Amino acid sequence: MVATKHREIEADKRVLSFADVEALAAKADPVRGFANAIVSRIARKEAAVIAEIKKASPSKGLIRADFDPASHAADYAANGAACLSVLTDRDYFQGHDDYLVAARSACTIPVIRKDFIVDRYQVAAARAMGADCVLLIVAALDASTLTDLASYAESLGLDVLVEVHNGAELDLALTLSTPLVGINNRDLHTFKTSLETSYTLASRVPADKVVITESGIHSAADVQSMLEKGIYGFLVGESFMRADSPGTKLREMMFE
Repeated sequence: MVATKHREIEADKRVLSFADVEALAAKADPVRGFANAIVSRIARKEAAVIAEIKKASPSKGLIRADFDPASHAADYAANGAACLSVLTDRDYFQGHDDYLVAARSACTIPVIRKDFIVDRYQVAAARAMGADCVLLIVAALDASTLTDLASYAESLGLDVLVEVHNGAELDLALTLSTPLVGINNRDLHTFKTSLETSYTLASRVPADKVVITESGIHSAADVQSMLEKGIYGFLVGESFMRADSPGTKLREMMFE
């Protein structure tokens, strides 16, 4: 996936240079404060939901045929989402940059660009297309690149959600200044999910950071078990996107 992404970036650079993308980023609309939207809800002991707009995934294939990013964004926002996550990866998730633009235009809540980010070019492009935050996956980056991309994102005004799968990755994530630590419950090798991953790793996250549990949240019972363990941040996609009404599913699962 990382090799594919590097080839994609090189192709994109031939169409629009890094300098051009940085110039577009400098003219982008003001950011909406992604981290603040999450942290403020969690401070009130409320579930802070990052609702994901996702058409497909490598492990599940097509998730939603009647896919409409703008409609889903408005639906999520009306039903209590704190933020949105939009997949822009083309090869593995059938995503597109345009989906993020459409989703953000349809609501007033902050949006994260969800992609395999491995280069400053993608970070600048995220800011240019209107993202308020970027995802950095520790498993996909070496330590120096992770640190560089995080500081570059922050220099552009973007928040950073750093994603981990195990204790070693968490140790690295905690060296960054971002307060947002995503714990992915999916094993990268087997694609199986275990909520125990969040339970175990969350206990090691200091009080000045917030935990966002990712993958494998499928029911109100899953949500309740996280809340009981002091985990108030959630990134949920598939469970919502498979429902007839993703926004209604969000409200029922998270708030009823």
